Amino acid sequence: MIARAASRLVLLGAALYGAYVAFVRPWHLRWGAADAEVERALPGDELVADPRLSATRAITIAAPPDGVWPWIVQIGQMRGGFYSYDWLEILLGLGIESTDRIVPELQRLEVGDRVPLSQVSAMTVAAIEPGRSLVLRARMHPLTARAVAPGDRHAGTYVDGSWAFVLEPIGERTARLIVRFRADYRPLVLGGLFVHGLLEPAHFVMERRMLQGIRERAERTVRRAGTTPG
Repeated sequence: MIARAASRLVLLGAALYGAYVAFVRPWHLRWGAADAEVERALPGDELVADPRLSATRAITIAAPPDGVWPWIVQIGQMRGGFYSYDWLEILLGLGIESTDRIVPELQRLEVGDRVPLSQVSAMTVAAIEPGRSLVLRARMHPLTARAVAPGDRHAGTYVDGSWAFVLEPIGERTARLIVRFRADYRPLVLGGLFVHGLLEPAHFVMERRMLQGIRERAERTVRRAGTTPG
């Protein structure tokens, strides 16, 4: 009886996993993105040349690129936040709270600057074209989230990721925001369990809400500017 129940659970788990791989995963890895956006090269692709994970997501925003960019450039923990599920990030102890205003002192980033993800982890600005694209990169240990340099003792255990935000105009008053995350990892078993079992689904949930959060803030700012006297 117990063996039969265990077998059924195994079969159910295998069926659910198969459904996820066949239907859910392909959908969330390209949420909102058109075929051409998924297939085209974007800034930062060269940083992780042969990714084991690549996700391209996109959203259309009823605001010009210069109305969206200020929200992108100020992202980060102890900066503007990530415009996602703050309650969840606070619950996890990440100390992230998203702002609903453009912060003037956070409007400048340069190559080499750090963009914190939490108290212990951060990504580095690898490339930036103001008003157009921001590319972040991090190489970190999957269990501690601490940075891993190629020469240190954890060099064989890491997740190497790039995160690109690309803005494109659609006419005069609309922008397309395309976000691409690419990752490679070592070793294959530990890195794969972390990336595909944890990072991949969690990143989708939070990034999808982040894109919606950026859209809400940018469109609200444009509406307010349009109703302001003068």
